[in-house]
Amino acid sequence: MLTKTKLKQYINNNLLKLKVIPNSSKLELVEEIPENTKQKPLLKLYLKAVPDKNKANLELIKFFKKEYQLKVEIKSGTKSREKTIRILQ
Repeated sequence: MLTKTKLKQYINNNLLKLKVIPNSSKLELVEEIPENTKQKPLLKLYLKAVPDKNKANLELIKFFKKEYQLKVEIKSGTKSREKTIRILQ
């Protein structure tokens, strides 16, 4: 699990980009370091919810509220695995 301090390094202008992996066996936010050193590290959020009827998106919002005490909204990518979320507080 990523610490709140480490998470803040990825927030730029109250926006956070991440890749969502729905229908996973775990609920966890991890930092993935690519093998190619020219690429930036990527945040991956593993969700247990299925990507059906907005269930994964709702779980994403609840996850950030519960684990990091952050109110968020999905700015772009509601129907994609690549998401940009806006930090509201």
